[in-house]
Amino acid sequence: MGSIQKHLSRLAMPKSWKIKKKGIKYVTRPLPGPHSIKSGMPLNLIFINMLSYAKTNKEVKRILNNQEILVDGIRRKEPRFIAGLMDVLSIPKTKESFRIVLDKKGYLSLKKIDEKEAKIKVCKIIGKNAVKKKVQLNLYDGKNILVDKGDYKVGDSIVIEIPSKKIVDHLKFEKGNSIFLTAGKRVGAIAKLQEIQESKIVFKNSSGKENITLKKYAFVVGKEKPVIDIEVKEWT
Repeated sequence: MGSIQKHLSRLAMPKSWKIKKKGIKYVTRPLPGPHSIKSGMPLNLIFINMLSYAKTNKEVKRILNNQEILVDGIRRKEPRFIAGLMDVLSIPKTKESFRIVLDKKGYLSLKKIDEKEAKIKVCKIIGKNAVKKKVQLNLYDGKNILVDKGDYKVGDSIVIEIPSKKIVDHLKFEKGNSIFLTAGKRVGAIAKLQEIQESKIVFKNSSGKENITLKKYAFVVGKEKPVIDIEVKEWT
């Protein structure tokens, strides 16, 4: 029973995992963590299927135990640890860093980034709580940050340094800012926010065409342009 819980049928895999459904019957089921199973993937599948740095789970374990593998600046040794959307995966030994993004088909993908960009991350605010005289910002990736004050709102994004979680910028969910779409027909697109309705938004792509999608699919990533490099092809 325990061994089955560690695995997931290929037929039940999230659509965001770009893994062939034919082949070995089971793949690794990630441990509960900062991301949902739809927006993340266990480290062993990232090293085997996305990076092709290993062929077996045994090889992945050896890499994680013998090398410093960082997710958002924190070393991870557990092969089933889930890394997800916007996370930064770094391999100091090879001086490589990658950001996990979504491509235009909705697949989780890796975008190679430089050392400077590997030190920052954009996080979406999904909730707020009052904690004594401070405000706790609850972020989409499970992180929580205490702030003294400010006009932070649910739906906004913050740019943080990793791993310190120091806030270096505040990106408001407002007209004119750049957004990244995390689901829907235009998944993976970067667009300009034009109008905010009750549960929907109007956005404009690079060709100037306006579209409508659900408000919850919008992830603010910049003002005039994204503050991070996200490799996606614009929809027309």
